[in-house]
Amino acid sequence: MKVLGISGSPRKGGNTEILLDRTLDAASKAGAEVELVRVSDKNIHHCDGCNACVRTGECRIKDDMQDIYGKLLEADGIVFATPVYVWSMTGQLKIFLDRTYALSFPGSRLANKVGGSIVVAGRQGHQLTQSLFYLYFSAGHMIAADWVNGFAWEKGGIAKDKHALNAASELGKQVVLLIKQGFKFPEEYATSIYRYVPKEYGVPMSPIDQL
Repeated sequence: MKVLGISGSPRKGGNTEILLDRTLDAASKAGAEVELVRVSDKNIHHCDGCNACVRTGECRIKDDMQDIYGKLLEADGIVFATPVYVWSMTGQLKIFLDRTYALSFPGSRLANKVGGSIVVAGRQGHQLTQSLFYLYFSAGHMIAADWVNGFAWEKGGIAKDKHALNAASELGKQVVLLIKQGFKFPEEYATSIYRYVPKEYGVPMSPIDQL
């Protein structure tokens, strides 16, 4: 059983990573093998929309994502963590998520993995950012765990947010318990319904294409 933590913060050891470390520590104590990936440490290019992955199931861009794909596929649980930048996740993490599009073919290869999310902001932006993670989990047929919201501004300030610190630890325990539950989507729905319908019924995905 493996839980992978993905830090989208450009600050090594910052508030976001402090919470993520607590989640991974709790998951480890609950029996999981854990690993932290800092997106800011990696050479990850943006998706260029070539759609090679749609045809082959593989991304043609050769950078650090190639190694991370394997880690994502091996993991039973994935916890994303980010500070709020301009009402959303960091640009680094958004590029990372864009590149996981390649794992959507031929079916959702992150399906049935447990997904958790940690968001840190000075005051606002948590809900908008968390909603993006939950749409990501839903579209990928992942199993959504609870979320953690932290409040901090200066580096290390999260130490004052006792709720976030304890919630991060509980998230790690919860992710492991959900993994052990072993819930699975039906095999006939190996991809999300919005992709399933065009293939099954021959209906274009975009309403513009139906005109």
